[in-house]
Amino acid sequence: MTDTAIAPALEHSRRRREHNLEGFRTLLRFPSISLEPAFQPQLRACADWILADMERIGLRNCQKLGTAGNPVLYADWLRAGPDAPTILFYAHYDVQPVGDASLWQTPPFEPATIGDRLAARGAVDDKCGIWINLKAIEAILAACGGLPINVKLFFEGEEELGSKNTAPFVAAHKDLLAADALIISDGPFSPVQPVIGNAVRGSIMGEARVQGPPHELHSGRYGGAVKNPIHYLARIIASLHDENGRLRIRGFYDDIIPLSHRQIQHLNTLWKTIGPPLQGSAGVEAFFGDSNGVFAERSTSQPTLDVSGVFGGPPAAETRAIIPAQAGFKVTIRTVAGQDSEAMWRRFVEHVTAFAEPAISIETELFSIAHPFLMPDDGREIRAIQRALKAALGREALLMRHGGSLAIGGLLGRELGLPVTMFGYGSGGNSHAPNEFITVDDIQIATEVAIRLLFELGLEQ
Repeated sequence: MTDTAIAPALEHSRRRREHNLEGFRTLLRFPSISLEPAFQPQLRACADWILADMERIGLRNCQKLGTAGNPVLYADWLRAGPDAPTILFYAHYDVQPVGDASLWQTPPFEPATIGDRLAARGAVDDKCGIWINLKAIEAILAACGGLPINVKLFFEGEEELGSKNTAPFVAAHKDLLAADALIISDGPFSPVQPVIGNAVRGSIMGEARVQGPPHELHSGRYGGAVKNPIHYLARIIASLHDENGRLRIRGFYDDIIPLSHRQIQHLNTLWKTIGPPLQGSAGVEAFFGDSNGVFAERSTSQPTLDVSGVFGGPPAAETRAIIPAQAGFKVTIRTVAGQDSEAMWRRFVEHVTAFAEPAISIETELFSIAHPFLMPDDGREIRAIQRALKAALGREALLMRHGGSLAIGGLLGRELGLPVTMFGYGSGGNSHAPNEFITVDDIQIATEVAIRLLFELGLEQ
């Protein structure tokens, strides 16, 4: 793509830089906290404000669509013709709670410029994903009269709640959201060394409970004669891993899509940059599991299971001579591309319930589930992103396999049958923490990358 075709849109964006920055500050002033019901009016006011801006810049079919929870915002521009690709862009307008307000240098919903930073809750997670997409589209529509591709926008208000009402919404609106590919505009951005997220692990959160006697019993009267649920709990947990950290659950490593030689090269290249600080921030002297693969593979491309909490008996501050009635543990399972998260949960349930016997019953509860997704590292969208970055920054991105999870990515990919990639615009830090910020100068840089990306996507058929 020649700069001649893109130049009018880039110039329009540069002229509007300060105006756009002030608009972003307005968006950040809405305390659109989805986790706290008291902020529902402000969250819905935020959605209305975004909807009005989508209409103002010339997007079509702008809608605020109801769900069982917070509304979804939708808009499109489908005039590029049937031969042009249709790309669905996702971002979310809800934000995390403030937390301890005393730890903020400035009020979290009064955007403040501190040096080269713009500090506010939601600045990088993820209102920048909404704003930069809108400003890129606005610049092209205003300067060129039309977009080079067909675009659909899907902005959610429950990502910080785990997108819990999104699945039924998507199932009911598959035709509306149909596209050739999905780009999730949520995540980090760096002009120094950009990254593209092409793989994300799935996540399963649940609980197992071991029931013994119907009520607490005096250990002096019944100890040694009545089965203790905490003892069985310890056996179950000990059975999950071998001494090297490998899971003993039947079929736990089935269905994994192995890393190709090219993917291993990408992973090793990226890890030279992010590996040492990531390992250092753990604050531990030694890691384990080397026999199962290098740290980078174990933390991004292998399934894992971690016990995240244990309960049973009296509170920690009490000492009581009892046999408890119940004990349990909470678990987080990470799944990888090729695996079905629901099937993995069933394998876990089969493993733990096998410990049941007379006077010991075991039940499980599934709290949440997210599916993994993987995009080909040479896919159409990744090629377009790389060209946009090369043109804007003089460098390409490293491909990143995320060890964490993003429920909406796996959900949309499975329900809509779309290839998924992650390319965020959040050049900053402290998301989910006090003093969240975005680097001010990088907002314009990211906007120009977004403009170039829309053109580059039009070249890929």
